[in-house]
Amino acid sequence: MLRLEKIATVKKRRFLLKVENSAEAADYAKYEELRNEIWGFPEDNMPGPRNMMCENFLHDGSSLFIAVYAEDQAGRIVEDKTGLVGFSYGFVGIKNKAVGFKSLDNIWFYSQYTCVLPSFQGGGLGVSIKEFQREILVEVFGLTTVTCTFDPLTGVNARRNIHHFGMEVHEYRTATYGAYGGHLNRLDVPTDRFFMTWDLRKKVRRREDRFEDLSEADHGVLDVEEASVMGRSRPEPLEIVRGLRPERGGEFLLLRIPRDFYLMLRETDVDDPRVREIPVAWRMMTREAFLRLFARGYKVVDFLAPGDRLSGNYYVLAKSSDAGIGPRF
Repeated sequence: MLRLEKIATVKKRRFLLKVENSAEAADYAKYEELRNEIWGFPEDNMPGPRNMMCENFLHDGSSLFIAVYAEDQAGRIVEDKTGLVGFSYGFVGIKNKAVGFKSLDNIWFYSQYTCVLPSFQGGGLGVSIKEFQREILVEVFGLTTVTCTFDPLTGVNARRNIHHFGMEVHEYRTATYGAYGGHLNRLDVPTDRFFMTWDLRKKVRRREDRFEDLSEADHGVLDVEEASVMGRSRPEPLEIVRGLRPERGGEFLLLRIPRDFYLMLRETDVDDPRVREIPVAWRMMTREAFLRLFARGYKVVDFLAPGDRLSGNYYVLAKSSDAGIGPRF
């Protein structure tokens, strides 16, 4: 008997995490509706409801849909689109295209979407979803490797993926998705992404004590200043990147990113070119920094958020014994 659901409690509220098993195409429309509510870019849509139903590994395909339903004020969990507050979606793929599906060791899972409504963000629900995804992939699919991409400038994703789950950065990809707008992207900001792998067998061993003496003055790769900027809705304190220290070395380096890049994208979406340029400058400067450091043999080893003895969001990079960073599977 397959175990296809579990109850997670986040901030004293119950959530039902459930693998979608419906054979009715209409039941899959809710995923596209929620995706568009969160991302706000209808030009970039998911497969149609009929195709999503066919993709489901419980039917004819290799996709995994996990629905997230929230407990209502009466303590009930309603399993329909009115109670749906998040979901996860991905599918089986192959590492080495020449080997294909001829070897089980060559199969992995690509996690494409994991999302929750803004009103449910920030409490750890995303972590619970990924943990349940891991359980299903190990126990039901028999897989041990997950791949995904995420925007290197989004601290909430870096904290979860790198610090909490110990995912490994293999590649920095420039302008991966072309022009991409909506709530979480902006058409004038290139869609650079990290390509990651997650070893589901690996136990994360954190050594934050190794980073307690790192300071931005001595280990920071970027020159950043704080400024009050007249944003779209109000004056906003934002970090502005001013320069790059490309040859800074040492065993460990700190690469800073904005505290809230999504907020920065929204508040700088104005006519003033000096304000509008702020997230573009972050993208181009961090792109150059990551590409240079990876080529010099550095790799991302952790991510520190405000409260980790530093005031901002920082990637920790360490000198690797490899000549550079790239896909190594």
